[in-house]
Amino acid sequence: MTTETTSTPVEITSGITLTDVASAKVSALLAQEGRDDLYLRVAVQPGGCSGLRYQLYFDDRDQDGDVTREFGTVKVVVDKMSDPYLMGASIDFVDTIEKQGFTIDNPNAGGSCACGDSFN
Repeated sequence: MTTETTSTPVEITSGITLTDVASAKVSALLAQEGRDDLYLRVAVQPGGCSGLRYQLYFDDRDQDGDVTREFGTVKVVVDKMSDPYLMGASIDFVDTIEKQGFTIDNPNAGGSCACGDSFN
């Protein structure tokens, strides 16, 4: 029996993951900020046309119940209320002529709006 090794994070079903490309982009953005005390906070908030929307931002505050995952030098923090919505979700960064920015592939999303900014 042979085993294959991949660069895909192994925590696919137990929490949010960050691709290597997204991790590199977050590292570059943090370097531009010139601060080493910030991490990427990912949250799910009510709003948008489908009911829930994602928020990604740099933060230095700790909240009770935060779930922290590390991807190289990048820390990703999710609050305890958002964590169940983000189980198995993957954050990537795309840079094409048509689109540039972070994308979230979330297997928990039952549907999304036409603009792609919210989900249910």
